[in-house]
Amino acid sequence: MSLQPLTPVNCAGLLQAGCSLLQLDGEVLLFGQKGWPKRSCPTGIFGVRFKKDEIKLRPISFSNDSCYLPPLRCPAVCRLDPYDGLPESYLIHGGRTPNNEISSSLYLLTTDSHGCNRKLTLRCKEKDLVGEVPGARYGHTMSMVQSHGKTACVMFGGRSYMPAGERTTESWNSVIDCPPQVFLFDLEFGCSSAHSLPELSDGQSFHLALARGDCVYFIGGHSLTSDSRPPRLFCLRVKLLQGNPLLSCETLDTGLSISSAIITRTGPTHRYIVLGGYQSDSQKRMECNTIILDEKGIHFETLQPPNWTPDVIHSRTWFGGSTGEGCILLGVPTEGRPSQTDVHYFYQVSFQSEGECIEDDGAQACSQESTDYENSTPLEDSEELYFGREPHELEGSSDEECDTYNEQDQEDESQTGYWIKCCLSCQVDPNTWEPYYSTELHRPAMIFCSRGEGGHWVHAQCMELSETLLLRFSQGSKKYFCLDHGGLPYQEMTPPRQIIPLKRTPMKVKGRKTPMTIKMSPAKKRFFKRLFD
Repeated sequence: MSLQPLTPVNCAGLLQAGCSLLQLDGEVLLFGQKGWPKRSCPTGIFGVRFKKDEIKLRPISFSNDSCYLPPLRCPAVCRLDPYDGLPESYLIHGGRTPNNEISSSLYLLTTDSHGCNRKLTLRCKEKDLVGEVPGARYGHTMSMVQSHGKTACVMFGGRSYMPAGERTTESWNSVIDCPPQVFLFDLEFGCSSAHSLPELSDGQSFHLALARGDCVYFIGGHSLTSDSRPPRLFCLRVKLLQGNPLLSCETLDTGLSISSAIITRTGPTHRYIVLGGYQSDSQKRMECNTIILDEKGIHFETLQPPNWTPDVIHSRTWFGGSTGEGCILLGVPTEGRPSQTDVHYFYQVSFQSEGECIEDDGAQACSQESTDYENSTPLEDSEELYFGREPHELEGSSDEECDTYNEQDQEDESQTGYWIKCCLSCQVDPNTWEPYYSTELHRPAMIFCSRGEGGHWVHAQCMELSETLLLRFSQGSKKYFCLDHGGLPYQEMTPPRQIIPLKRTPMKVKGRKTPMTIKMSPAKKRFFKRLFD
């Protein structure tokens, strides 16, 4: 095993605690970046590349029929191996948005195309659930189980805000554990059902979930009720019978006291390595373990940890994710050192020999990063980034010129602003704003009304305008205008470009003889005039 320091190339601001790392179609993807995605990468998903001890990011595009996917933090992420002719994909549920709102949506992320220039295009679809639908939450897990030739998804744990009726001014942003219910739903029909088991009496979040066959193992986790991380281990068995499914749970003695751990799979068998996490609010878990799932059950083995650096040992928090079989990306904060420009130190932990970090072949493992140590203030908007083409997309280009982006190329938010100043009667709160129209990918839909002195801006949502009308307003212009003043106002028009006429000097024709001129005085001119007259 090895611990290799990594240098982020102008991308340290995007790698934050709560993000997720996915392995899809042979590439490592970063999901859950800081803030709302903007024009440079509207999807908010980046390809992660490791080269010469450096981390480089590049934007990943979506297909035209994809839905909008917000940059969710601490969602439940589950990998789906190819089955029944369906390609490999990822399920993403819940998570926190940059405005600290908790999502209840379920997304399916698949590969749309992988062109000849290796440019990856993804397709994202939002799936609707019917029946007993799980509420909005984060810090939970999803796992896939197979039984009697059927496949279903198991969701458990997580935390959410207090119900609206129980909130007070002091506890408005307080979170609680979700009820300890197990949600089971199939992806084909979208039917969801909730199940309560007597063994699962307390809620837990930021735990580990490992699945094999019809069994799911829940390991560790944090409970807000007792504010503890007991060494819990549950074995949930799901029988997908021809009617109602049959669920049973067993409490096992051998468990781990851990939360927010990072897990990676090694080899084709169900063998996993657990690294990181927390034993208590003020103590990280520096040990490593190997978890093996077989026909007899689950087995834990102690694994020699890497030689931690002083920065890792003395840091209060850490986060990361799996980048393939036996490889983990680990980030620790710089703890406010003025000499360090980046926010985090990054390391690549490899439990295999050098060069063997390859893509994950279908690990049905889920782990969540805790936000217990994060600042509770809303996240800032994402930076404006510039991305170049990849070296293999432009023949003869160098990696240093085309595969990086520069955070210094972002727009000055103090000058441009993410929000256009609206009228005083606007009812939209910028702190809790969520996309209402599909046209609001980059900024809320605004319309310009020329009433009053110089006109003013208002939100289209406040005027209850349809999205079709907004699209008609935006044709041929980057702004939106109200129905009464659909024409482009003079102050919003681009001033005509003044073209200065060029002064043309006649060119001298080659070989042309100029007439000979004779210089004469006025007296000689009068003499010759009288002579010829």
